[in-house]
Amino acid sequence: MGTVAVQGLCKSFGKVQALDGVTLDVPDGAFFVVLGPSGAGKTTTLRAIAGLDKLDSGSVHLDGKDATGDAPAARDLAMVFQNYALYPRHTVFENIASPLRARRCSSREIAAAVERMSRLLHIERLLQRRPAQLSGGEMQRVALARALVRSPRAFLMDEPLTNLDLKLRVEMRTELTRIHRSLGATFVYVTNDQVEALSMADQVAVLREGKVQQVGTPTEVYERPANRWVAGFVGSPPISLLACRAEGDRLVGAAGWTLPRPRWATAQDGRALLLGLRAEDLSVEQRGDASLAGELYGLEPLGDRTVVDVRVGTEILKVKARPTVVGTPGERLRVTVDLDRAHLFDADTGLSLSGAGR
Repeated sequence: MGTVAVQGLCKSFGKVQALDGVTLDVPDGAFFVVLGPSGAGKTTTLRAIAGLDKLDSGSVHLDGKDATGDAPAARDLAMVFQNYALYPRHTVFENIASPLRARRCSSREIAAAVERMSRLLHIERLLQRRPAQLSGGEMQRVALARALVRSPRAFLMDEPLTNLDLKLRVEMRTELTRIHRSLGATFVYVTNDQVEALSMADQVAVLREGKVQQVGTPTEVYERPANRWVAGFVGSPPISLLACRAEGDRLVGAAGWTLPRPRWATAQDGRALLLGLRAEDLSVEQRGDASLAGELYGLEPLGDRTVVDVRVGTEILKVKARPTVVGTPGERLRVTVDLDRAHLFDADTGLSLSGAGR
């Protein structure tokens, strides 16, 4: 078993409210990612689960038992940090073996466990080296092996890939998902990188200013964001938001444009709305009747595609297009809209109005 459930976590540091009623339910064996910007309360949530920070209020349950008052050692959780925290004078073997030696395991048990973990992480050839002789990616693998070797009830990972370069981060994302599948263990993983969250997680909890904005699968969070903030935070390029209102069978924009009212839109006429459009749901090629007139603002070639910035009124739409697209700033063009994949938000509350109909 490796379930983790937190209820109503509150924690302040002076006048700063780091956690404001955080409630999460992590199933056994899940790869659960806590995603949010800096200052959202991600690390504080992890430290509360680990028992490293004393809560103002709220509870932590591990495997169904209240562990709120338990010391960190009694919770049987392993943490992986972004700074690796390896013992510099110890070999890789000794670093990995250190949790087992603390438990007074036999030499035979230690050797077998270290061998098993080194094979799982492909670091067998590094066992006699010291941290100073390792690359950043190798040190991260050793830190993971040290956490994994003792089979705790769950693994808590605090932005473990932050210090790696882009190529290594991509490799380690693949490795972490492979390791998770191999072990079937519970991972609670903190990051501000949405690519990590969407590519690795079974479930994602999105935090903002100490509050949970949404919990769901990566697909749910991306395709059915609970509010405009989640929609804007998750996705690259960011979602485009156009002010509008519903009038009969049309959406009428603040800048004077109109579009057919989506079949799933339930907002009453005259209500102030925001139409959310993702770059991949727009096209500068004529594909249907739903389109917006605008002018080319700029091009961002990205190799496999070009992001086209189109000015519509005072707003800029981000459009993913073919890599061969060219144009001149100021050139008039039309942007085709896939309204079946669009989003609507209440302009005042920011809450999604798209969920039920879509």
